[in-house]
Amino acid sequence: MTRNLRQQASDALTASGHYLWSGWGSLASLGIFLAIWELTAQQLGPLILPTPIEALTTLRGLFESGAAWPEIAITARRALAGFGLSVVIGSLLGLAAGVSMTASMMARPIITVLVGMPPIAWLILALLWFGAGDGTPIFTVFIACFPIIFVGAMQGTRTLDGQLKEVARMFGLSTWMKLTDVYLPHVVSYLFPAWISALGMSWKIVVMAELLSTEDGIGAALAVSRSHLDTAASMAWIVALVGTLLAIEYLLLEPLKRRVESWREFASSSN
Repeated sequence: MTRNLRQQASDALTASGHYLWSGWGSLASLGIFLAIWELTAQQLGPLILPTPIEALTTLRGLFESGAAWPEIAITARRALAGFGLSVVIGSLLGLAAGVSMTASMMARPIITVLVGMPPIAWLILALLWFGAGDGTPIFTVFIACFPIIFVGAMQGTRTLDGQLKEVARMFGLSTWMKLTDVYLPHVVSYLFPAWISALGMSWKIVVMAELLSTEDGIGAALAVSRSHLDTAASMAWIVALVGTLLAIEYLLLEPLKRRVESWREFASSSN
């Protein structure tokens, strides 16, 4: 028992070290990006590309004036609403299609069409259907993210090891244990990359939709700054957008992913 506790403590320490190291790697890549941005801005001038300091100073002014938070909240609400719908519906339908070969074959051409359809086309249709309001960006995000999540869920179900199912049956595992200890961890390992990819896409698409169809949100703010030829404000809004996306991914999805997938490390240490 003492040996197992020591092993678990060692595994936890190793996992923490890997997490910290990945954080340093992310900070290093961010530093390199900022350095390249700074050098490029110095060559092009503030009218074409402001420096990181100028963009951050402008962003700070937007926060101090109270103009930033409402726009960020509106964009985040729309992006997360469309993303949440795609996660729920895409995951459930993908799991169902993965279980049934017939459903999988029937869904393939539909998913191909959805993947090949450019988001701008969906945006035009959404404008005709929903008008200028929340419905247009939310629907555009949903329909663009749906096929990514659907394919991830379907592939996770289709690739489940048949021998693993047989072992679970031989040991007489209950349906709940099969679901939580055998099926779910494997499927989640496919779902999480799909969710993260869809999350990044949702932010890009919602800003595009806002720019063309709404009067509020970060996309609308970008349209205003563009009309005023205010490059610093444009870059400030882009920094706010990217910062919000990174915060959601690293503070919400990444810890959840590590918690759900910790079964792999535990299984390896047990063996």
